[in-house]
Amino acid sequence: MAQEIPRYLSNYASQYTQDPREAARQWFREAGYGLFMHYGLYSLLGRHEWVQFRERIRVAEYAELARWFRADRFDPEWIADFAVDCGMKYINVTTRHHDSFCLWDSRETDFNAMHSPCGRDLIGELAQACDSRGLGLCLYYSHGRDWKHPHAPNNDIWGGNARPYYDAPELTYAAGEGHDLQIYLDFVTAQITELLTNYGPIAAIWLDGIAVPLRPRDEEGNEREDFDPRRDGDVFRCQELYDYIHELQPQVLVSYKQGYLGTEDFFAPEHKAYSRFGDEFADKPGEICTTAGGGWGYTAGSDYFTADELWTKLQEARAANFNLLMNVGPLPDGRFPEQAMATLREVGERLRG
Repeated sequence: MAQEIPRYLSNYASQYTQDPREAARQWFREAGYGLFMHYGLYSLLGRHEWVQFRERIRVAEYAELARWFRADRFDPEWIADFAVDCGMKYINVTTRHHDSFCLWDSRETDFNAMHSPCGRDLIGELAQACDSRGLGLCLYYSHGRDWKHPHAPNNDIWGGNARPYYDAPELTYAAGEGHDLQIYLDFVTAQITELLTNYGPIAAIWLDGIAVPLRPRDEEGNEREDFDPRRDGDVFRCQELYDYIHELQPQVLVSYKQGYLGTEDFFAPEHKAYSRFGDEFADKPGEICTTAGGGWGYTAGSDYFTADELWTKLQEARAANFNLLMNVGPLPDGRFPEQAMATLREVGERLRG
């Protein structure tokens, strides 16, 4: 029986029947413009999404923020309509950032929105809103960098800012012979399975955390600047994960920021067009991700792009044959900052004009 064509790929039906992933790549090349959202517990503090790391907030203390996470103004229907009005073709949302708090009803951990006063599956609601409007839904997932899971990579082996640097050991982190990376990798696979089996067609899995897998330490504790996972072996089993993602949903595109193995479907460098692999990605789509404010997560007091500045970013991306993924960090209650909304709306009017 033929697989049903995802709504966001409805204009690529003939291509989809022949090669779902190639149809998705073509859609992505032509999409051009997307909305990025960094939203989570860090939004409550308004001091950047890396606040736990930067301020060395202990795991238990940070977890207490979940008691105050309500997201009562996070409105997926409004968000999807807003994206359409602004001329965007897809939305990317942080399902789980480095702090490990999940915005969906994950069976793998209670550290999620359903077990907070919010009591909602925000990813499920957003998936329905995007599907009804023909928007592609891309799911950001922090990979390799996890500041809560006991068996996620530790600084002593992987460096790359894998964990906050606490003055005294964080006793909830497994260490030494008690640390088992495989437990963490199985956790990742189980969560990716949830995201790709419970929320309908997904446009992309967007992995972040690349500095951790790329920077294992040598026997003397120094970060290996020359490490290449293609040459030295990929203990994170990323190609296995990519293949599994494509098995679950054949049209899903996989990104690992600017490229990790070189086998990703597209690459997504920050702020400007480049790839870690250069010519090896010449025939693949690219996406520049950047943020409208001072941080990716809500950062109080930030200045935001003007419409002219955002318009220039969009034109620069197009000139390089890249999409532009423009980030907004929602306020603690889930609303968008007024200045960001005004800028994005004005650019949307220019696109329509």
